[in-house]
Amino acid sequence: MNREPLKRRGLLLVLSSPSGAGKTTLAKRLLAAEQENLHMSVSVTTRAPRPGEVDGRDYTFLDTTRFTALRDAGGLLEWAVVFGNYYGTERSQIEAAIARGHDVLFDIDWQGARQLAERMPHDLVRVFILPPSGRALEERLRSRNADSDDIVAKRMAKAADEISHWPEYDYVIVNHDVDESYRALTAILTAERLKRERQTGLSDFVRDIEREL
Repeated sequence: MNREPLKRRGLLLVLSSPSGAGKTTLAKRLLAAEQENLHMSVSVTTRAPRPGEVDGRDYTFLDTTRFTALRDAGGLLEWAVVFGNYYGTERSQIEAAIARGHDVLFDIDWQGARQLAERMPHDLVRVFILPPSGRALEERLRSRNADSDDIVAKRMAKAADEISHWPEYDYVIVNHDVDESYRALTAILTAERLKRERQTGLSDFVRDIEREL
């Protein structure tokens, strides 16, 4: 007897790291491999669209009045102010996605991860990406040739604060090698998807098997 695949509740996969640790590379690779099952969270923001950005794809662009009304009504799972602009995650879209069994990827810092943990702790999987050393992190930042020495120094100072929050995460990956780190990340995602409490159709599935025995 062929049965339909087990129903599963989706999860929220958070990746955090200091700038230069390789988080963005790992996120892009994971999204490319998991196009049917994993989607990037689309933040709402009050900043103006940049050239080439599409409303609803890159961000959902709101004015400050609409953003604050949504926040005050409890419609945001997390929010922050960055360089004078508001950013946040809309609750209704995320809850609908995971109820359908879709996983959502978040590229946010420890503050955003902490807010998600307060509101949806049972759906959250937090992964912190560490550089192999402070020297390696600085070399990676300088190899971009995109930032001045002053900016690199500021990013290094901020990295120290960000790294101090690693104990708040469920998993930690030291990114010595991007291929090895990617394999570790996919192993985490596979294991979390198989957790008993996320397989919402498991009880009915087992009962059907027991009736056949």
